[in-house]
Amino acid sequence: MEPRVARFAGSLVGQALGDALGFVVEGQGAAACAAHVRAVLRPPRSAGWARAPHATGQYSDDTQLARELAASLVERGGFEPADYARRIAAIFAERRIVGHGPSTEAAAQRLALGVPWHAAGTPGPVAGNGGAMRVAPLALVYADDTPRLHAMAHAQARITHADPRCGAGAVAVAGAVVAALQGRLHDAPAICAPLAAAVQRDDPVLAQALRTLPAWLVADPADAAVAIAATGVDGADGRFGIAPHVTPSVLWALYAALRHPGDYVEAIATAIEPGGDVDTTAAMAGAIVGAAVGLQGLPHALAVTVHDRGGAGFDALCGLARELAALAPGRP
Repeated sequence: MEPRVARFAGSLVGQALGDALGFVVEGQGAAACAAHVRAVLRPPRSAGWARAPHATGQYSDDTQLARELAASLVERGGFEPADYARRIAAIFAERRIVGHGPSTEAAAQRLALGVPWHAAGTPGPVAGNGGAMRVAPLALVYADDTPRLHAMAHAQARITHADPRCGAGAVAVAGAVVAALQGRLHDAPAICAPLAAAVQRDDPVLAQALRTLPAWLVADPADAAVAIAATGVDGADGRFGIAPHVTPSVLWALYAALRHPGDYVEAIATAIEPGGDVDTTAAMAGAIVGAAVGLQGLPHALAVTVHDRGGAGFDALCGLARELAALAPGRP
């Protein structure tokens, strides 16, 4: 597989696998999540882990919506928010969605009623991570056009989440994916400083935390998790894991990816171990580190198990990665 395609496939499949692994213990505490990591990831176990009624390898809405974004990019030859909004509405209306959040569902219902994409998003102060969890395909295609990528990251988040902090989280994840594609994931200060500047206006709390993140990387993960879980969430207690709020969940995904930039398994383990919204933190970390290590850097026995109710699995995601790679050089 050509190296560029391998990185694209690493990001798409890496997201799906992180999502699937986290989905099994989504919402559970640190003890259960750490036990799951020991049982499934160290060493990798390709069978016997699932969340009923689904089979092993089922990924959730995090990857379903990222996949729909990738498919829209391929079909339309670039980003068209109206087309992506139509796809979001359809996957809910047809009841194909798995493990969705209430804000995205409410926005999808408004879209189905004919509300325009730019007016359908759930307003603040609700600030979930739905926009950040699915943004990686945009980063793959528009990695060489930072202003355009940031605008598109905001726009796709706005379809379901109108709070500006949601767009800021999407910008942060997209920027990390670009750094991974460019082989820069080992240089945390050089990544975090420009990302902090990019999100300053829309989420100053996230911006300040990004400036602090390189220092957190040398802290004990348990201590870092407590601090990050409380960032931007009034009254949050990090002992209960990472909430689905965009600010701490994006920060924790970046922490996991930057702490283990060349080790997919350890990055996903770190993303899952604190508990909470771990399908999403692991999906975002997986998309980032997967872009850095490529398809060959994923645990193959686990990667080939990913699927969406028996379809849209490993081979399909690799095929979608090839189409995205072909689109990227020739986009307008």
